[in-house]
Amino acid sequence: MQQEQDETQQAGGEQVAQGTETKNREKPLSSAFLATVSHGPGVYQMLGRREVLYVGKARDLRKRLAQYAHYSGSAHSKTAVMLSHVRKVETILTTTEKEALILEASLIKRHRPRYNVILRDDKNYPLIKVSTQDDWPRVSVTRKRLRDGNRYFGPYAAPGAMRATLQLLYAQFPLRHCRTMRRRERPCLNYQMGRCLAPCAGKVSREEYGRMVEAVLAILEGKTDRVRQALEERMQTASAALAFEQAAQYRDQLQALDSTTERQMVAAGHSLDQDVFGLHRQDASVGIAILFVRGGMITGAQQFFLADPIGEDGALLSQMLLQYYSVQRQPPRELLLPCSLEDEDLIAERLAELREGPVALLRPQRGKRMQLMQMAAANAEQLFSEEAKKEAAWQNLSQSLRHKLKLAREPEVIECLDISNLQGKQAVGSLVSFVHGEKEPRRFRHYRIRGKDTPDDYAMMREVLERRLGKGLTEQNLPDMLLLDGGKGQLQVAVEVLARFDLLQEIDLVAIAEEKEDEGEKLFRPGRKDAILLPGHAPVLLYLMRIRDEAHRFGISFHRRLRGKAQFNSVLDQVPGIGPQRKKQLLKSFGSVRRIREAELEDLAAVPGIGRELAQAIKEQLQPEV
Repeated sequence: MQQEQDETQQAGGEQVAQGTETKNREKPLSSAFLATVSHGPGVYQMLGRREVLYVGKARDLRKRLAQYAHYSGSAHSKTAVMLSHVRKVETILTTTEKEALILEASLIKRHRPRYNVILRDDKNYPLIKVSTQDDWPRVSVTRKRLRDGNRYFGPYAAPGAMRATLQLLYAQFPLRHCRTMRRRERPCLNYQMGRCLAPCAGKVSREEYGRMVEAVLAILEGKTDRVRQALEERMQTASAALAFEQAAQYRDQLQALDSTTERQMVAAGHSLDQDVFGLHRQDASVGIAILFVRGGMITGAQQFFLADPIGEDGALLSQMLLQYYSVQRQPPRELLLPCSLEDEDLIAERLAELREGPVALLRPQRGKRMQLMQMAAANAEQLFSEEAKKEAAWQNLSQSLRHKLKLAREPEVIECLDISNLQGKQAVGSLVSFVHGEKEPRRFRHYRIRGKDTPDDYAMMREVLERRLGKGLTEQNLPDMLLLDGGKGQLQVAVEVLARFDLLQEIDLVAIAEEKEDEGEKLFRPGRKDAILLPGHAPVLLYLMRIRDEAHRFGISFHRRLRGKAQFNSVLDQVPGIGPQRKKQLLKSFGSVRRIREAELEDLAAVPGIGRELAQAIKEQLQPEV
């Protein structure tokens, strides 16, 4: 993303920002303001009191903003609601339309405006990488597709399919596993287990290793017939030579190959890479599905549900493509689309830049491509029934929560606070958020405890609550319900803090105490003396436990990172001659303090900037106490 932002800064040329603020309730899109707006290309930002509401681009900025100024649609439409919240409009002039396109995508990613198309699941799916640029290639998993000359396959949206493929490759085609290739006198344990051919110890010829690499690439490309034929010939040759053990290995490779091939779905009679888009609109909502076709086979799918987006289908799809693809997630050779795009030529040019090669935008009407389009459309339509089921399930659960816990309102937004520390050290508060029954990772927060370095959970909870509620009041994003990990003591602290912020009537408080022996989980509410006991299988209790466990996980993972960092610093800082750069180089080479401690003296000395004398000092410092 940083590279894209750099590109936008360069692309804009002489960019000019201008805007108008609402004073004395003057309209932000008044005639006086429009008269100051250029007729050239650029980007506009609709701003509310504290946030960016919408980002858009235009070939003619004044004409586009005038359309908003004279908007005459329904007062309940999303566009009308957005305009009612606009307090200021800013414009940025660009030299060309393409520069406006790139800048718009960059600003949307940076600000995530409420009324733009935002892809909630924008993670990169894993890829299988074959390091063909190495003398002795290896197979690994990565989430970044680099322009380094190596081969990448995927993405794999279904982890099961990827694991099955890797299991075959690792078990039957034992290429090296180690990240760095160096000469060894003796092979490692992987060789003895039959999981590596040990090129580091000279146990395999380049010719034989190269055949293994070719077989791996052929499987990942979907060319399994060629691999099967070669394995059958070698099995027959080995059997005729009475080399039955080697023939059995070829037989096992054939069986594993057949098993993996059964899981793959042939999509077309070609070996192209394609992304197939399906779009289905129902009332104000839109469902979008993507099928990943790699080497003529469907490797996975991804879906997005847009509850109430602004814009026609072509504009929505254009925004999505610009968000979805990036330098890290490059588009394939072909995109199959259900409709024409807004600014299609500009989109095609931008995608070709990301891929560093041509990208075809096709709208097929017949044949295999049309069958794929129909499949993607069916997946997009299926989203609505799934969303309807999720919404119905959440309504039942939220009503049960309100009834069982005697809440003042149905808890649309629930946050849970957990405190993690080790005798007060590296103490952190972790806040997780669930919206409409599902976790919302973008609202997760870590808080480094500032006021205490001794074990005092109550004081730590008080500090985190004060910081969270103070900021929440400023940004107007408070939860409906706050779940605390603890008992009556933690609950009383929260009651005091909420009372000081005058929020006792705005936020429902619930504390959950972990199970002790056979008592079960206990729930506590303000003003109630006894705990609320629910059956262990009750959906309400299971849901609250899920939220509490997520807060535990989120907090402990961060706390461990802090502990590991402190341990790494405290141990190596005591070695004379080890500064920040050498510590960084050691960690980069070995990955952890434990591996540094276990490393041989020669390996430590081989790290740039270390040398034998300093390596000896490190070994002595990290020697475990007896």
